Amino acid sequence: MRMVRAGVVPGWRALLYSCLGVLVAVGVCAVIVVVFGLNRVFTGLGAGAAGGIALLVVLFGRDVIVLTERAIYRRTPWAESSIEWDRVVAGRFAMDERARWSLALDLSGGDERHGELVLLTIPPVVRPISNPYEQRKREQVLEIRRMLRYKRIPVTILPEIARALQQHWKLAPPSTR
Repeated sequence: MRMVRAGVVPGWRALLYSCLGVLVAVGVCAVIVVVFGLNRVFTGLGAGAAGGIALLVVLFGRDVIVLTERAIYRRTPWAESSIEWDRVVAGRFAMDERARWSLALDLSGGDERHGELVLLTIPPVVRPISNPYEQRKREQVLEIRRMLRYKRIPVTILPEIARALQQHWKLAPPSTR
């Protein structure tokens, strides 16, 4: 079984990353303008934007949950922790407090908030796939379900979510064996 990348970046961390990206962009632009003069404003803006975007790619790319055969790894740009599969009680695909669909694992023990690990949140599916974002989310749902099935973790899916996934994204409900 290959590794599966998932994860939800909390709003406060996304805001922090965005602020750092803007600070890098402004800093690089300011340095170029100070060193080379006012005639290099557009060069500074371009280099600053490239630096800010590169930083955002690194930060958001490192902030991830990786499901492997051995364990579940939570990574942030500054730390990494692991959760053993024997701590996973069940999975559930339900509605979260912001009316988004949330795929989460219920964990025993540990210090996770509410004893859960959110792997994925998506807006409710109301139509067939129409863009790359939805295609990627569909692939993530498939990969996570495949990994949980391989690990024999029971997953509860609300009936309306299961119906919408089957109707619009052509994802069959998990087979019972």
